[in-house]
Amino acid sequence: MVYFVLKLIIALAVGLLIMRTGMRLLGGFSTPMAEPPPAGELRKVKIMYRCEICGAEVRMTIAPLEDPDPPRHCMDEMTLVTPVE
Repeated sequence: MVYFVLKLIIALAVGLLIMRTGMRLLGGFSTPMAEPPPAGELRKVKIMYRCEICGAEVRMTIAPLEDPDPPRHCMDEMTLVTPVE
């Protein structure tokens, strides 16, 4: 009888631990996304551009806008290589 009660208490404790862990994990998914930074601050981007004339490539990592204008090279605008999400 004591063995059965001990197994029941352990099973309830493990079940409660699993339930609390799952609730915290699901609660982490419900947090809202962060607000975008104020205008004028730099944002992280990952965009690749290529010069069609000479073949030079540029990777932009920080920009003031999420969709910046393409840089100029060889007196012409560079072509977007990576798709913008």
